[in-house]
Amino acid sequence: MYFAVVLSLFGAGSGPAIAPTSPDTTCPSRNVPLQGRKSPLDSVTFNIASKPVKVCYGRPSARGRTMLGGEVSYGKLWRTGANEPTIFYAPVALRVAGLAVPPGVYSLYTVPGAGEWEIIVNRSTSQWGEESSYTKEVKAQELGRAKLKTEALKTPVETFTLKAEPTGDKAASLMLEWEKTRVKIPVEAGK
Repeated sequence: MYFAVVLSLFGAGSGPAIAPTSPDTTCPSRNVPLQGRKSPLDSVTFNIASKPVKVCYGRPSARGRTMLGGEVSYGKLWRTGANEPTIFYAPVALRVAGLAVPPGVYSLYTVPGAGEWEIIVNRSTSQWGEESSYTKEVKAQELGRAKLKTEALKTPVETFTLKAEPTGDKAASLMLEWEKTRVKIPVEAGK
Protein backbone atom coordinates (compact mmCIF):
# COMPACT_ATOMS: atom_id res chain seq x y z
CA MET A 1 0.00 0.00 0.00
CA TYR A 2 2.78 2.42 0.95
CA PHE A 3 4.47 2.11 -2.44
CA ALA A 4 1.20 2.58 -4.33
CA VAL A 5 0.75 5.90 -2.52
CA VAL A 6 4.40 6.88 -3.07
CA LEU A 7 4.24 6.01 -6.77
CA SER A 8 1.04 8.00 -7.25
CA LEU A 9 2.72 10.99 -5.61
CA PHE A 10 5.94 10.76 -7.61
CA GLY A 11 4.92 9.95 -11.18
CA ALA A 12 6.60 11.35 -14.25
CA GLY A 13 5.92 15.04 -14.50
CA SER A 14 5.43 15.45 -10.76
CA GLY A 15 7.16 18.14 -8.79
CA PRO A 16 9.86 17.67 -6.19
CA ALA A 17 9.87 14.43 -4.24
CA ILE A 18 8.48 14.26 -0.70
CA ALA A 19 10.23 12.24 1.98
CA PRO A 20 8.75 8.84 2.82
CA THR A 21 8.20 8.28 6.52
CA SER A 22 9.98 4.91 6.37
CA PRO A 23 10.82 2.35 3.71
CA ASP A 24 8.33 -0.48 3.23
CA THR A 25 9.44 -4.11 3.27
CA THR A 26 8.60 -4.65 -0.41
CA CYS A 27 9.61 -2.97 -3.64
CA PRO A 28 7.17 -1.66 -6.28
CA SER A 29 6.48 -3.98 -9.21
CA ARG A 30 4.64 -1.68 -11.67
CA ASN A 31 1.86 -4.27 -12.02
CA VAL A 32 4.20 -6.76 -13.70
CA PRO A 33 3.67 -10.25 -12.21
CA LEU A 34 6.72 -11.18 -10.13
CA GLN A 35 6.57 -14.84 -11.22
CA GLY A 36 6.75 -13.84 -14.91
CA ARG A 37 9.97 -11.85 -14.63
CA LYS A 38 13.22 -13.15 -16.06
CA SER A 39 15.06 -10.83 -13.66
CA PRO A 40 13.87 -10.92 -10.03
CA LEU A 41 13.35 -7.83 -7.91
CA ASP A 42 15.65 -7.34 -4.95
CA SER A 43 16.57 -4.58 -2.53
CA VAL A 44 19.35 -3.43 -0.25
CA THR A 45 18.85 -1.30 2.85
CA PHE A 46 21.58 0.55 4.72
CA ASN A 47 21.65 3.29 7.34
CA ILE A 48 22.81 6.85 6.94
CA ALA A 49 22.65 8.95 10.12
CA SER A 50 20.63 6.14 11.77
CA LYS A 51 17.94 6.27 9.04
CA PRO A 52 17.30 3.45 6.52
CA VAL A 53 18.05 4.16 2.86
CA LYS A 54 16.40 1.51 0.67
CA VAL A 55 17.32 0.72 -2.95
CA CYS A 56 15.00 -1.47 -5.08
CA TYR A 57 16.24 -2.96 -8.36
CA GLY A 58 15.88 -5.76 -10.90
CA ARG A 59 18.69 -8.36 -11.02
CA PRO A 60 19.51 -9.46 -14.58
CA SER A 61 21.91 -12.37 -15.11
CA ALA A 62 24.54 -12.71 -17.84
CA ARG A 63 23.53 -16.29 -18.81
CA GLY A 64 26.52 -16.67 -21.12
CA ARG A 65 26.17 -13.22 -22.69
CA THR A 66 28.57 -10.29 -22.49
CA MET A 67 26.53 -7.72 -20.61
CA LEU A 68 28.66 -4.64 -19.90
CA GLY A 69 29.87 -3.33 -23.22
CA GLY A 70 27.59 -5.85 -24.99
CA GLU A 71 23.88 -6.16 -24.13
CA VAL A 72 24.30 -3.06 -21.92
CA SER A 73 26.12 -0.74 -24.31
CA TYR A 74 28.89 1.54 -23.14
CA GLY A 75 28.01 5.20 -23.51
CA LYS A 76 24.23 4.62 -23.44
CA LEU A 77 21.71 5.31 -20.70
CA TRP A 78 20.90 2.24 -18.57
CA ARG A 79 18.16 1.71 -15.98
CA THR A 80 20.80 0.23 -13.62
CA GLY A 81 19.15 -3.17 -13.44
CA ALA A 82 16.22 -4.82 -15.20
CA ASN A 83 12.56 -3.94 -15.73
CA GLU A 84 11.78 -0.69 -13.88
CA PRO A 85 14.55 1.79 -13.18
CA THR A 86 16.35 1.33 -9.89
CA ILE A 87 14.53 3.31 -7.20
CA PHE A 88 15.90 4.59 -3.91
CA TYR A 89 14.24 6.05 -0.84
CA ALA A 90 16.10 8.85 0.95
CA PRO A 91 14.61 9.44 4.42
CA VAL A 92 17.09 12.30 5.04
CA ALA A 93 19.02 14.74 2.90
CA LEU A 94 21.87 12.88 1.18
CA ARG A 95 24.85 13.44 -1.05
CA VAL A 96 24.90 10.68 -3.69
CA ALA A 97 28.12 10.66 -5.73
CA GLY A 98 28.51 14.28 -4.60
CA LEU A 99 25.01 15.29 -5.77
CA ALA A 100 22.71 17.01 -3.26
CA VAL A 101 19.58 14.84 -2.82
CA PRO A 102 16.72 16.13 -0.62
CA PRO A 103 14.60 13.58 1.29
CA GLY A 104 12.31 11.73 -1.14
CA VAL A 105 12.04 8.96 -3.72
CA TYR A 106 14.29 8.88 -6.80
CA SER A 107 15.33 6.77 -9.77
CA LEU A 108 18.97 5.90 -10.35
CA TYR A 109 20.18 5.64 -13.94
CA THR A 110 23.72 5.15 -15.18
CA VAL A 111 25.73 5.49 -18.35
CA PRO A 112 28.27 2.63 -18.16
CA GLY A 113 31.74 2.95 -19.64
CA ALA A 114 34.82 0.75 -19.71
CA GLY A 115 36.64 2.78 -17.05
CA GLU A 116 34.07 5.30 -15.82
CA TRP A 117 30.31 5.36 -15.20
CA GLU A 118 28.02 8.37 -15.13
CA ILE A 119 25.56 8.29 -12.22
CA ILE A 120 22.19 10.02 -12.74
CA VAL A 121 19.72 10.84 -9.94
CA ASN A 122 16.19 11.64 -11.17
CA ARG A 123 12.96 12.70 -9.42
CA SER A 124 10.80 10.74 -11.88
CA THR A 125 10.03 7.18 -10.75
CA SER A 126 6.98 6.03 -12.70
CA GLN A 127 8.53 5.48 -16.16
CA TRP A 128 9.55 2.03 -17.36
CA GLY A 129 13.29 1.51 -17.25
CA GLU A 130 14.22 1.41 -20.94
CA GLU A 131 16.08 4.25 -22.63
CA SER A 132 13.07 5.04 -24.83
CA SER A 133 11.07 5.87 -21.66
CA TYR A 134 13.68 8.47 -20.69
CA THR A 135 11.87 11.28 -22.47
CA LYS A 136 12.81 14.95 -22.38
CA GLU A 137 10.18 15.40 -19.64
CA VAL A 138 11.86 12.71 -17.54
CA LYS A 139 15.33 14.11 -18.27
CA ALA A 140 14.13 17.54 -17.11
CA GLN A 141 13.62 16.03 -13.62
CA GLU A 142 17.27 15.10 -13.14
CA LEU A 143 18.88 16.33 -9.93
CA GLY A 144 22.26 15.91 -11.57
CA ARG A 145 24.97 13.64 -12.96
CA ALA A 146 28.35 12.59 -11.61
CA LYS A 147 31.16 10.43 -12.99
CA LEU A 148 32.86 7.66 -11.03
CA LYS A 149 35.76 5.38 -11.90
CA THR A 150 35.19 1.62 -12.13
CA GLU A 151 37.13 -1.05 -10.25
CA ALA A 152 38.04 -4.49 -11.62
CA LEU A 153 36.76 -7.57 -9.78
CA LYS A 154 38.91 -10.70 -9.67
CA THR A 155 35.91 -13.04 -9.53
CA PRO A 156 33.09 -12.44 -12.05
CA VAL A 157 29.58 -11.69 -10.76
CA GLU A 158 26.92 -13.56 -12.81
CA THR A 159 23.86 -11.64 -11.57
CA PHE A 160 23.80 -7.84 -11.23
CA THR A 161 24.17 -7.09 -7.53
CA LEU A 162 23.87 -4.01 -5.34
CA LYS A 163 25.31 -4.04 -1.85
CA ALA A 164 26.23 -1.44 0.71
CA GLU A 165 29.34 -1.07 2.81
CA PRO A 166 29.26 1.35 5.75
CA THR A 167 32.06 3.92 5.74
CA GLY A 168 30.98 5.62 8.98
CA ASP A 169 27.78 6.51 10.86
CA LYS A 170 26.80 9.07 8.25
CA ALA A 171 28.21 7.46 5.10
CA ALA A 172 28.28 4.27 3.02
CA SER A 173 29.37 3.02 -0.38
CA LEU A 174 26.58 1.66 -2.58
CA MET A 175 28.37 -0.90 -4.75
CA LEU A 176 27.13 -1.94 -8.20
CA GLU A 177 28.75 -5.23 -9.22
CA TRP A 178 28.41 -7.20 -12.42
CA GLU A 179 30.72 -9.37 -14.46
CA LYS A 180 34.21 -8.09 -13.58
CA THR A 181 33.15 -4.50 -12.81
CA ARG A 182 32.41 -2.67 -9.56
CA VAL A 183 31.28 0.94 -9.20
CA LYS A 184 31.28 2.43 -5.70
CA ILE A 185 28.76 5.23 -5.26
CA PRO A 186 29.49 7.29 -2.14
CA VAL A 187 26.34 8.06 -0.15
CA GLU A 188 26.53 10.36 2.85
CA ALA A 189 24.33 12.52 5.01
CA GLY A 190 23.60 15.82 3.29
CA LYS A 191 24.54 19.15 4.72
